[in-house]
Amino acid sequence: MPSAQVRGVNINYKILGNSGPWVALSPGGRRDITGIELLAGKVAEKGCRVVIFDRRNTGASDVVIDGNDSEYEIWADDIYELLNQLGALPAIVGGSSSGCRTALLFALRHPESARALLLWRVTGGRFACERLAEEYYGQFITAARAGGMAAVCNMEHWRERIAARPENRNALMTMDPARFIAVMSRWREYFLKGADLPVIGATEADLRSIKVPACIVPGNDLTHGRQTGETLGHLLQTSEVHVLFPKHYDEPLSPREEWDEKAGEMASLFSDFLKRSNIT
Repeated sequence: MPSAQVRGVNINYKILGNSGPWVALSPGGRRDITGIELLAGKVAEKGCRVVIFDRRNTGASDVVIDGNDSEYEIWADDIYELLNQLGALPAIVGGSSSGCRTALLFALRHPESARALLLWRVTGGRFACERLAEEYYGQFITAARAGGMAAVCNMEHWRERIAARPENRNALMTMDPARFIAVMSRWREYFLKGADLPVIGATEADLRSIKVPACIVPGNDLTHGRQTGETLGHLLQTSEVHVLFPKHYDEPLSPREEWDEKAGEMASLFSDFLKRSNIT
């Protein structure tokens, strides 16, 4: 699988499809490339060239805990540079959950490079914000304070990053724990500030400023509520909202298998949307 040097970071990526409009898709959470590959393959079968990748600090890409921006802004800028290197700009950008947040920030930070947005499992609300801030940052801060970087390396997420790319162990172990805690704390605070926003990471004014067409599939659980996706659809200038999962789960997450089973239907929905939006 190829790797690109993106702003000094090794990014693992893969291209599916040989022709058609360029699409960049990101999975939810901190999942690696396999978390999006099924749907990406279905989208490629509809006549697109789809770029999927391991964001920094995920998958087999480099671990780099640094930067003055939020982690999602950093990811958005990484996507821009990767697509620029591939000659894939402007592109259709999308994703699930954290990938959805990253896509929205891509459109806000690089509006001239976004052709359309494909967004599903939109994240918002205080429950989601507080839960994910702990999952993505809080637990790692606690570990670093208690046992330094050795304790961090022993956590499941970072063990997997080291297994996927052994160099990541040295990157973590040579980092000053105080610096790690400071960066993670800043990223957590950015996240927590989104508790009362319509979507984590973007204000109402931000969302109203996005001009490109968007296709939205709301989620169906406490972290990705249907209302959050529908609210996003009302705020974006040009959007469609399609409820494919009417059953709500009163749980933090709905079954991932249900979403995998809908991959073909979602790819058809996105393909039809792009055609109707004259993006071919």
